[in-house]
Amino acid sequence: MNTISTITVEGPDAFEFLQGQLTNDLTRLESEAEILAAWCNPKGRVIWFGTVRARETGFGLSAPLETAEELIRRLTVFRFRSKVEFGIADEGVTVDPGFLVQNGYAFIGAEQTEQFTPHMLNLDLLDAISFDKGCYTGQEIVARTHYKGASKRRTLRFASEAPVAVGSKVSDGERDIGEVLNVAGTDLLAVVAVDKADTPLTVDGIKLTHQPLPYM
Repeated sequence: MNTISTITVEGPDAFEFLQGQLTNDLTRLESEAEILAAWCNPKGRVIWFGTVRARETGFGLSAPLETAEELIRRLTVFRFRSKVEFGIADEGVTVDPGFLVQNGYAFIGAEQTEQFTPHMLNLDLLDAISFDKGCYTGQEIVARTHYKGASKRRTLRFASEAPVAVGSKVSDGERDIGEVLNVAGTDLLAVVAVDKADTPLTVDGIKLTHQPLPYM
């Protein structure tokens, strides 16, 4: 099971601060209960991915409990003179990793952070990126990838003949063409070269079979 906490971002500058950091447009929360978004580093690699909700005095971000404190530490570095405070509101919600894998939602924990671009995680297909809201950290690289159609690797779902480990390499028999992102039993998500998805693939000699995702 994955344990999810809520990071609170509160204060008079909370909206402006997050709007300049996250991939999605927070104005959507004026009419939507929650949105998906990511926080990237300046190189366009995803540090965090989850849901954002409006709170009475700010916003709540769902985040893995294992990374919540580190995420707050890193957010604080970007605070500068903004009037915003961070905290952890709860630490007790468990999420079945099988529900996330089956639906193609990447879980970005300590093992996965800063390894993948939003497009590699299908965040453009999950409506987690706004391409017209303005600048945010990593925005230039994310936009360039989108408009050039340059994402050759995507998160795809596979069934394996035996359990495999997160971080293991996916091979086409000649070379490594991706790696395992999340695992739930013998169901898994892997970031792989899209043009290799339906070719014979293995992880440490274990055969993979490509499975459909609801949004692809």
